[in-house]
Amino acid sequence: MALSTKPASAQDRSNLIPYSSRLKEGRALAQDVWSIFNVVNLPADCINLGQGYMNFSPPKWVTEAAQEALHTVAPNHYSHPRGRIRLREAIKGFYDPLFGRNLDVESEILVTSGANEGQYSVFTAFLEQGDEVIMFEPFFDQYLPSVTFNGGKPVYVPLHPPKTEGKDSSDDWSLDLDELRRAITPRTKMIIVNTPHNPVGKVFRRDELEGIAALAEEFNLLVMSDEVYDCLVFDGKEHVRIATLPGMWDRTVTVGSAGKAFAATGWRVGWLIGPPSIIQPTLAASTRIVFCTNSPLQEAAAAGLEQARERKFFEIQRDEYSERRKILTDAFDQLGLKYTLPEGSYFVLLDISKVDFPDDYPFPPSVLGRGRDFRACWFIALEVGVSSIPVSEKQFYCEEHANIGEAYGRFAFCKDVETLKAAAERFQGLKKFLKQ
Repeated sequence: MALSTKPASAQDRSNLIPYSSRLKEGRALAQDVWSIFNVVNLPADCINLGQGYMNFSPPKWVTEAAQEALHTVAPNHYSHPRGRIRLREAIKGFYDPLFGRNLDVESEILVTSGANEGQYSVFTAFLEQGDEVIMFEPFFDQYLPSVTFNGGKPVYVPLHPPKTEGKDSSDDWSLDLDELRRAITPRTKMIIVNTPHNPVGKVFRRDELEGIAALAEEFNLLVMSDEVYDCLVFDGKEHVRIATLPGMWDRTVTVGSAGKAFAATGWRVGWLIGPPSIIQPTLAASTRIVFCTNSPLQEAAAAGLEQARERKFFEIQRDEYSERRKILTDAFDQLGLKYTLPEGSYFVLLDISKVDFPDDYPFPPSVLGRGRDFRACWFIALEVGVSSIPVSEKQFYCEEHANIGEAYGRFAFCKDVETLKAAAERFQGLKKFLKQ
């Protein structure tokens, strides 16, 4: 074999070691929508309603609990891989009546490093190479790489948007149970249910969940119920936990999040609730992935759950979010634009198909060649000064179904009232760019 005559300094050493194919399969290396619609790329004064994090602090009584924990010895060291016992007992105390069960803190509750790590650990614990996982579109973007990294194959079943010309509710996004049945094969292992749903805001009805449950029973499927927005359900809508339906406890793992509950998304404290047959294998995986979750913020999350009912925290928070939602929807009503009124979560899908922009508008290369919603959302961000997240393509849809989301931009209302009012004022500048 001939040796290279190039001097060492001239050889290309930028890609000596090939990376795993799972990164490509999980779309992990593709430029994602979050990096495109990033504060770095947008004008400095652009109001960010794209990313779903709050611009206000957690409740003072919760952060005070975090400070107290930091000044105590034990919470500054490893917690048990199951989670600190105070938090597991707080989860039990809060969720026992919601599940109608006497939850076992030793075998039916697992604290995780955010909801994402909890979900990832479930995939690690239960997926074999080639096992199929059904995801309803649009789907939360972390599901796809988490499934594929663990050898799973995603199977997509779309929620169908309403076709009416009037005001739409998130409930109008429909699930076709016959379509779901056709998606199930002998390789199907799991169904992911996200309710309240991101980004649609749909709170699945009891009859819809009963239909999913019947199929899970018929085909012996594991159900992952992502309920991280369970504290944000509006207008008297009933939040049904699929694990409480007949026969479903034994095949369901429910995902929760302190970040969503207490405006503390950076804390990365989540939890899983389910039968020992699901929690114990997931604990084995989680222990090898992160070993344990940060201890002091587990104590703070525990304080939050312990005091939430007495303080009526979630009721007050829900009313505050209802006010925030109304600020956005009132602005869209003034513009005469269609949107999906969310029954849960903190996102509004705005129909941006009537936004008219010049063909020669100076879009960056990262936006050109993508769905029309990418260009419309970029145009709104630069011309109106409010950023959002386009819904089509790789973050929320497979390529086959991307056209379903191309009419929508996702706007988050997990911001303080002043910020949302400022955004509402800016939205009125969109009138001159709307097709008649």
